[in-house]
Amino acid sequence: MVLELAAEPAELGFDASRLERIDRHFARFVDDGRLPGWQIVVTRRGNVVHHSRYGHSDVEAGKPVEADTLWRIFSMTKPVTSVAAMMLYEEGAFELTDPISRWLPEFAQPRVYVKGSAINPLTEPATEPIRVWHLLTHTSGLTYGFHHAHPVDAMYREAGFEWGAPSGLDLSAVTEKFAELPLVFQPGSEWNYSVSTDVLGRFVEVVSGQSLAEFFTERIFRPLGMADTSFGTDDLDRLAALYTPEPGTRKAVRNDAFGQSGVGKPDYFSGGGGLVSTAADYHRFTQFLLRGGELDGVRLLSPRTVAHMTSNHLPGGVDLEAFGRPLFAEMPFNGFGFGLGFSVLLDPVKAKALSSPGEYAWGGAASTAFWVDPAAELTALFFTQLLPSSTHPIRQYLRQLVYQALVD
Repeated sequence: MVLELAAEPAELGFDASRLERIDRHFARFVDDGRLPGWQIVVTRRGNVVHHSRYGHSDVEAGKPVEADTLWRIFSMTKPVTSVAAMMLYEEGAFELTDPISRWLPEFAQPRVYVKGSAINPLTEPATEPIRVWHLLTHTSGLTYGFHHAHPVDAMYREAGFEWGAPSGLDLSAVTEKFAELPLVFQPGSEWNYSVSTDVLGRFVEVVSGQSLAEFFTERIFRPLGMADTSFGTDDLDRLAALYTPEPGTRKAVRNDAFGQSGVGKPDYFSGGGGLVSTAADYHRFTQFLLRGGELDGVRLLSPRTVAHMTSNHLPGGVDLEAFGRPLFAEMPFNGFGFGLGFSVLLDPVKAKALSSPGEYAWGGAASTAFWVDPAAELTALFFTQLLPSSTHPIRQYLRQLVYQALVD
């Protein structure tokens, strides 16, 4: 699939000379070694208004970024898993308030950390079951090993869950391991970026009777024409190399150990971060969202469901700064709430963002990102392969550069 410019920028409310600032700015990230290469797509009213690429997908091999380069999108998998779950919801398979233990009995009696060390924690029974909406909103009490902020995080790492999972475990086995670990807090009481969406992926498997890979391919990717999106790939010639920042200089250094993620078929299908995709494919996913659950005559969700998913679901309508733990996530906390699988912009002034209220978004660990702005009928996508995404303020720069070029 080819991304083609559909109209002159002025026809879509953009200043062409101002759009050029995007590429000039991010070219510097490559020229000084901070990024290996990148690909950017901006659309307005369903039309591609800006598509550019620069640098290399594999610096050492001298391979330039191509239109069909494959990128590890990591946590940009999460919105896809959330869509899968809500497709089943629309079929009446469950209610959002249902305890997940109805389908995942390993979560029948979760325990919650009270105090103590990772080696000898004191726990208590959960007073509230983990419900489906807790998984969708990251309010389940689950966590990530890479947070390095809580004794339970250390317990995840000890169990082999920091950046990935122990080899040989499928999604069912991984979920059972998560259920053996205590929760960081009582379900529904806080927001914490976590493996919730991986558990949601297993939930989709049990409810649908299909593996997550089968469900994605048959129910989402094939209908939407996303032929290049999958859990891992054998097309290594198109798969970009992965880089991490060198301590001190923060220049991108190839990291083939981390780069094994995305190579070949994985042992388990991570609904929280396992997909490989292209800019053209994920562009189609964002257009499906922008159009309220339909693309090219194929409807997977109703407009009402998409609107519900992209509303703020945090109690009292507060933002992540007020309800979330001050840990890493793929988006800022100030002025942003959280829906069913997406961050939701509540207050652009508080967020110091030029975007519109109601914008929804997420990103991936290798510095990929997307957002959908329904008010401006705009989408933007950024692809590169630098892990972690907190290394450079790429997403903040991209927002201000895209919106300064929008002049209507």
